[in-house]
Amino acid sequence: MARDRDDGGSNSGRAASGEPKDEGDALQDDTMSRPTLAYSAGQHQEEQRMLSDKELLRAIRDGDEASLEALIERKTGPLVQLAFRILGDAEEARDIVQMTFFRLWQHRDRFDDRWSPNTWIYRICSNLAIDHLRSRRSRERQREPVRLHLRDVAGRRAERDLASLHEGEVMAIFQELSTRLTDKQRMVFLLREVEELPSKDVAEIVGCRESTVRNHLFNARKILRSALIEHYPEYAGNHSEVTP
Repeated sequence: MARDRDDGGSNSGRAASGEPKDEGDALQDDTMSRPTLAYSAGQHQEEQRMLSDKELLRAIRDGDEASLEALIERKTGPLVQLAFRILGDAEEARDIVQMTFFRLWQHRDRFDDRWSPNTWIYRICSNLAIDHLRSRRSRERQREPVRLHLRDVAGRRAERDLASLHEGEVMAIFQELSTRLTDKQRMVFLLREVEELPSKDVAEIVGCRESTVRNHLFNARKILRSALIEHYPEYAGNHSEVTP
């Protein structure tokens, strides 16, 4: 007991006299004063997943890379599908989506809270895909093997209707027949009929009025129906004419 009192008195004496503490005492004090890191990067990422699209875009606008990663995780699938339906090539579609997120980050300060997040993101992706489609060379040569394959499929399955085809076969037929559409007709048809976006959102993405969207959609349906009857009558049902 006396030894304990002596040790305590020795330490107290050093403190009172201004002498430095022992190395062990200093290490203990440093450990006790060091704050505990209760907030981890994993928790931050989990919080990002709980945010809405608009909240993520606001955070991205402020330079938060974790929010960009959360948005990429959330939107990659739908955007790849959209780009693939425009381009008909899975690898090109993935490249376009990567470019979409790069462009979004590059111009993140342009996002306006008044905009629909999907509208803004889809506009970036669809514009990039259309630009790529316009610049693609030798498209007719690339489509020829697909056309021959579809003819072969049609010959073997003449008794089947279009609804019974696999999704890949339907998209291949669409890729061939949609060459008769203008870029805007193609885009409107995909966004309205396939993606099932409201006409208002489609108008904002394409950059036209809702009445123009309806006109593009009507003309696209008419052209596709006519092309289907001409090239694949076995999938066109009993209709020999296009009803306006």
